[in-house]
Amino acid sequence: MKPSTPRTKGYRRLIPSVTALVEFEAVARHQSFTLASNELGVTQAAVSRQVKFLEETLGTRLFERLHRSIELTPDGEALYLVVAESMQKIAGVFDRLSSGPVEQELVLAATSAFSHFRLLPGLAALKQEQPHLQLRISTQMFNADLRPKEVDIAVRFGNGRWGDGTATWLFDEEVFPVCSPAWIESRGMPESLHDVASAALIESDITSEGWMGCDAWFRAVGFTPVRLNYALRCTLYTDAIDAARRGLGIALGWGRLVSGLIAAGELVRLPVASYATSDSYYVVIPHGRTINPAIEAVIAWLRSDAHQPCAMHAHSHNPK
Repeated sequence: MKPSTPRTKGYRRLIPSVTALVEFEAVARHQSFTLASNELGVTQAAVSRQVKFLEETLGTRLFERLHRSIELTPDGEALYLVVAESMQKIAGVFDRLSSGPVEQELVLAATSAFSHFRLLPGLAALKQEQPHLQLRISTQMFNADLRPKEVDIAVRFGNGRWGDGTATWLFDEEVFPVCSPAWIESRGMPESLHDVASAALIESDITSEGWMGCDAWFRAVGFTPVRLNYALRCTLYTDAIDAARRGLGIALGWGRLVSGLIAAGELVRLPVASYATSDSYYVVIPHGRTINPAIEAVIAWLRSDAHQPCAMHAHSHNPK
């Protein structure tokens, strides 16, 4: 008699439908049956059937069906994280085998201010360190939901607690007033918070979590002016800083962003007060993304101050 072969569970027994997993991943990523069906090129009813099949097979609900939306259940979230990461790895191997050796592209999302003042000045150094890395910068005005986006890395400012990715601390931040050398030459150096408050102020809209305007900054450093003298208001922070560089007034300088301009002599830090924010900059990796050596290199580059001269702590004090 032939020796009996131990019965083992193959993948087919454990995973009865790869198609169902693919369609489940699309629904979870988009948080929408409609968007998932559009992406996959099948009907919404077909996607719903596949998800229902998975739920019946596993004996658990994967989604909470709300009035106008859906949300992953804890079991659904656990399955999504594993499936998304696995599909990312499989897609990467398919792409490499079918295309041959190609340069790897990483999509890095950041606000326009961080991109303009922090990323672009250091790209040459990154390219020298990682000559085969292709980087695409996705400029965003707000902290966008990473799940439906083709983003590999995001830089955010805030408290580090976000539900769509894993956050790793980059560096802290400090806020202080800045202006051009020409503005000081024509009007003199402000010697107090009162002098700054009564001068021509340049304001930008608050578009990011944890961001502050002039009024909030003055209150944070313990000074309550009767009235602020706004000379110019801008939607984008980049425009506000450009206006300050051109001698139009005083703007708030976020140290990690304007340190290069201070080091180059294009802006002057006014030594009247500074505020160390409780929020910080973080790098966020979307759920399902594998942190490979290329991503690790970009994170190390983002954290490094080598490509961005820092004037963070000169003349610094925090009245808190």
